[in-house]
Amino acid sequence: MQTANHGKMTITSIRPVFDRDKPKMYIETYGCQMNVNDSEVVVAIMQKAGYSVTKAIGEANIILINTCSVRDNAEQRVWGRLEFFRQEKKKRPGVTVGVIGCMAERLKDSLLENNIVDIVIGPDAYRELPKLVEKTESGQKGINVLLSRDETYSDISPVRLDKTGVTAFISIMRGCNNVCAFCVVPYTRGGERSRNPETIIRELKELQDNGYKEVTLLGQNVDSYLYNGMAFADLLAMVAESAPEMRVRFSTSHPKDMTDKVLKTMAKYDNICNYIHLPVQSGSTAILQNMNRKYTREEYLQRIDTIREIIPGCAISTDIIAGFCGETQKDHEDTLSLMRKVGYDFAYMFKYSERPNTKAARHFKDDVPEDVKIKRLTEIIDLQSELSLASHQKDVGTVVEVLVEDTSKRSENDLCGRTPQNKMVVFPKENCKIGDLVNVKITDCSQATLKGVKN
Repeated sequence: MQTANHGKMTITSIRPVFDRDKPKMYIETYGCQMNVNDSEVVVAIMQKAGYSVTKAIGEANIILINTCSVRDNAEQRVWGRLEFFRQEKKKRPGVTVGVIGCMAERLKDSLLENNIVDIVIGPDAYRELPKLVEKTESGQKGINVLLSRDETYSDISPVRLDKTGVTAFISIMRGCNNVCAFCVVPYTRGGERSRNPETIIRELKELQDNGYKEVTLLGQNVDSYLYNGMAFADLLAMVAESAPEMRVRFSTSHPKDMTDKVLKTMAKYDNICNYIHLPVQSGSTAILQNMNRKYTREEYLQRIDTIREIIPGCAISTDIIAGFCGETQKDHEDTLSLMRKVGYDFAYMFKYSERPNTKAARHFKDDVPEDVKIKRLTEIIDLQSELSLASHQKDVGTVVEVLVEDTSKRSENDLCGRTPQNKMVVFPKENCKIGDLVNVKITDCSQATLKGVKN
């Protein structure tokens, strides 16, 4: 792709620009898929301002770190990286360090006080980054953490950082209105606002023209998408029809909002992957109420039953938090029993960590002892390992379609990719290449990976 003019900005390439004659920026990304997409937006903005991208931190004029505040561990990793960046600044005093994203929004003052960070920018202020970089050249600190009611970056074509050019993200909305008790996202990313579907299709077409084979539609709660009467199911159908040769995924769904119409749309279009990430967080209705999740255990299980009915064979993953405020042993056992009942294909599992200024921090006591949290999390992980293995064992002997994403990390003679159900498959390369759709017969498995041969 050469040039696309979309109103406020002109983006000249969908891939990063590496130019030794331009000032260079280096960016690290932590956290969710939305942060990955945000980093691609930031690179597009900075390239427009005259910067090129470098993979070598030692040659960067500006170092950016895109941050996550969902869990304390994510923030601690960023603080550790900032200490490393301090050494870069000592070696090269002219280097500018910027913290962007959710942690910038939440900890703006303390970030600027540590004498490492020059720029702090929240998720809705990325357009201001070039101006703030200019300010640092005169010795000033730069900060903009204002949240917006309408910023979606819909006019900006993200510069894709994925090296393979096979899969990509499109953000269809920003922010969240759910205010789950444990979550900082509504405070760091603001309220929900949905993108004009025409700009989503434009971005989809750019990906298609550049040879991408799969797209994931992103939102904190995609089921809340609504633009001038167009709901998520309508958008999903539009995307599937606009790029029939591309695989389509989406994340994340909320159990209280996922409609039968979305499920029926998935069943109707062959290119929409039969995979749903449906966070449950807890199997206990009492804990779900404290979490402000707005559904019960029974309602969640009813949604699972409907998924199984409308989309037989649909893979389901989830998020689970161990040790939320007030969680009893019975609540924990309810979570384990729900996991067994659903039979998740895989899960993202964490122990609860209190996030400042959330509803839980204001209204509940973090009263589950740390050792109990760890024990419960271990039991959840062990059970999910069994469930994941059982899920994979069902695929042994079958033939699955794999979109090749990369060379295997363990052997250059093997390729790896995912099935429509989002299961990772490793198989011998033979004459296949990255970007191919390959039918693979599954011969073996582990809890994490399917193994097979080209059929």
